[in-house]
Amino acid sequence: MNIAIVGASGAVGHEFLRVLDEQDFPVDNLRLFGSKRSAGSEMEFRGKKYVIEELTPESDFSGVDIAFTSAGAGTSKEYEKVITKHGTLMIDNSSAFRMDKDVPLVVPEVNGADALDRPRNVIGNPNCTTIQMVVALKPINDLSKIKKVHVATYQAASGAGATAMAELENQYKELAEGKEPTVEKFAYQLAFNLIPHVDIFLDNDYTKEEMKMYNETRKIMHSDDIAVSATCVRVPVLRAHSEAIWVETEEPLEISEVRKAFENAEGLVVVDNPANKEYPMPLFVADHDPVYVGRLRKDLANPNGLTFWVVGDQIKKGAALNAVQIAQWLLKNDNTFASKKQK
Repeated sequence: MNIAIVGASGAVGHEFLRVLDEQDFPVDNLRLFGSKRSAGSEMEFRGKKYVIEELTPESDFSGVDIAFTSAGAGTSKEYEKVITKHGTLMIDNSSAFRMDKDVPLVVPEVNGADALDRPRNVIGNPNCTTIQMVVALKPINDLSKIKKVHVATYQAASGAGATAMAELENQYKELAEGKEPTVEKFAYQLAFNLIPHVDIFLDNDYTKEEMKMYNETRKIMHSDDIAVSATCVRVPVLRAHSEAIWVETEEPLEISEVRKAFENAEGLVVVDNPANKEYPMPLFVADHDPVYVGRLRKDLANPNGLTFWVVGDQIKKGAALNAVQIAQWLLKNDNTFASKKQK
């Protein structure tokens, strides 16, 4: 396969290279693209160094089978036609096309077949918080249709990029030295703090991040009936997002059958033994591939309700890994890509 990465020098770009290698993805030729600032610098992949090319309207993607893009929504919109005009499949990590009707929004464990219908040759990679949530919602919805979802997220600094992670580390260092912490990436100091504000506020007083969870969940799960209400909170964790989720189903479900469904679900790992203090935590989930679920119990406020705790690595499953898994799904299930892999 001939692969391109757009936004190669960013945190997700670096993760794309690492995930492609870890997943043993077939890469025959690799091209890296970035801004004028990063063009000319080198990155290593499987023992070989590659020079980052500047992304321009004249960039030629002919011969590229799949382009993984993670350079922001503006760049994705500007360069969509440049990337796809010669038949390249664009798997886009930004929010640019997620809600476009002619762009599938895919989490392979949940709706992989949607990737087959891509009239613009663009597939959207969902928001990180949505990805890990729907992986856990799918096995429940298969048992009984979900009516409502309430979720509170606890989002790591990694969700705001590499500079945000560096800022958090630097703030702790500055505070330990008795200095005023540097605040540039976030609205407030994140060290020793929680900020109930991720992305911009909209007219309904929900943030854009919270509305992404509302809209994207309904699209991925093919249900306009699921009501989703989210509160997204930035927490002083470097990497891996956590979510407390409350679900209401049409029929009451037994905890035992939900646990079994979780255990049999693709991409989920159950860590749920309260007696032994075993539950998912970002400290131990960071840099791991699956979504982890625990604290499963009945919702005391709703006879048809369940509540549980989900943790996933934002840069891996929440971004680069899910995009690569979309490509892997296509290699197995799309005749066009399967034939290329065989060659």
